[in-house]
Amino acid sequence: MSIAHRVVNAAESALVTAICRVDDAQMTRVPASGPLILVTNHVNFLEVPVLHSRLRPRRVLGLAKAEAWKNPVLRWLFNLWGGIPVRRGETDLAALRKCLEVLKEGAILVIAPEGTRSRHGRLQRGRSGIVTLALRSGAPILPLGFYGGEKLGRNLRRLRRTEFHIRVGEPFHLEPGDGRLTQERRQALVDDIMRKLAALLPPAYRGEYAGEP
Repeated sequence: MSIAHRVVNAAESALVTAICRVDDAQMTRVPASGPLILVTNHVNFLEVPVLHSRLRPRRVLGLAKAEAWKNPVLRWLFNLWGGIPVRRGETDLAALRKCLEVLKEGAILVIAPEGTRSRHGRLQRGRSGIVTLALRSGAPILPLGFYGGEKLGRNLRRLRRTEFHIRVGEPFHLEPGDGRLTQERRQALVDDIMRKLAALLPPAYRGEYAGEP
């Protein structure tokens, strides 16, 4: 591990400890080895240092919007962490190939099917891009939900630490079913994934998937 990695890892751990009390007991459910698609909700930036600090020493990579690489600080951080740039709103074959490559190498790939931050913590409708990746890679999917982090800004203004909760489900493999994989079928599959994620969260955070079986 490089000096830069050591410095950044120490800094992110110190940051998380300073501003949060992390309820991470269920992180022991994350497999210690093997390829894994970790499916999460996406509230704000806080999830990145929390997850990264809790999953070490496993190799963890995630997707981020390609525009972030225009910022020199973010570009340096994402390159250090092995972030994968993705062009939103289109089929990004280069990003897909990179994701398949890192899964083949046995890494954890973190994906938020919502595609963007909610900020309020309530689930938004999932996007179907994850379906192709899951079916082509054959990697297991593990739902992992966060809540509490949406209060970070308010708590910082009041000089309070944020209660950050992590809930981890059970791994499963995505089954395409019979027939042609239409866009409607893809959306149905990602909705099934999101329901598993929603089930980990308190009802107030289930958003688009509230009240669904």
